[in-house]
Amino acid sequence: MFRKKILIVDDSSFYASVILKALTQEGYEVVWAPCGEDALRMVREEKPDLVLLDIIMPDISGYEVCRILRAAESNNLMPIIMLTSRDGHEDMLTGLDLGADDYIIKPFDNRELLCRVKNTIKRIDRNRNANPLTGLPGNLEIMRELDYRIEKKLPFAAIYADLDNFKAYNDAYGFMKGDVAIKLTADILNDAAAVGDSDSFLGHIGGDDFIVIVNPVCAESVCQGIIDCFDQRIRGLYAENDLEQGHIVTYNRQGDETLCPIMTISLAVVTNENRSFTSHLEVSDTAAELKKKAKSISFSVYLKDNRKYA
Repeated sequence: MFRKKILIVDDSSFYASVILKALTQEGYEVVWAPCGEDALRMVREEKPDLVLLDIIMPDISGYEVCRILRAAESNNLMPIIMLTSRDGHEDMLTGLDLGADDYIIKPFDNRELLCRVKNTIKRIDRNRNANPLTGLPGNLEIMRELDYRIEKKLPFAAIYADLDNFKAYNDAYGFMKGDVAIKLTADILNDAAAVGDSDSFLGHIGGDDFIVIVNPVCAESVCQGIIDCFDQRIRGLYAENDLEQGHIVTYNRQGDETLCPIMTISLAVVTNENRSFTSHLEVSDTAAELKKKAKSISFSVYLKDNRKYA
């Protein structure tokens, strides 16, 4: 399994050894740079997943190292945690201004060190994988979530959501209004997932495709809640005359007029209640089959494994 690599930048061999021991025991790969120049070189060569950066060093200060690292676009998402002294409140503020993600006060408790490192890495990983429009977990996190539940044999219902007639709306109203529709859908799904159960998961596959993972016992009520809310709230994104007509008018490449209905939402529900899966790919393939049938229906609908629909 891939181990996260952490670079310690500290001229104190005592603190470096304490940190190295704690992180190594936790399963991290650890490298050490005793000065700022070495730190900049090792960031290029070792490509660490996180840098623990002391402020006071004999050559280049931690401030300057942080500034140089943040000036390079390739390092923008590399987390940096500053190490500062007990009375270093100003040090901490300066470090945060320069782009540090967090700080740890010396002397520190090993538990605090490990918690801050773990939480910072987790947050940055989520930011890297999140959809830039909605901020929701993207495909990598979705795959991990499904595979985890499959491996642990946890009961789940994966609700794949797809908007119908979104492209026509996006073309007619513009991409900015299209983004509003995507964000509205994310809000509706988030509210529905929260009602479902405490272990629910919401991810953004891309474009107008989403996934909600809930306990199978509440899947159908979650789906109906999504449909009821979507059908009501989506109307607020249309002009009054389009609502009165029940469609928008678009034109194809040949210039022919096309009537496109008001957006609806199609939901495909894949559950392991009555069958087992070996990977997220099998779940996705089953959902694709259900979703194709759901999108052929002219109103908002959900289809489950047994092909029942609202």
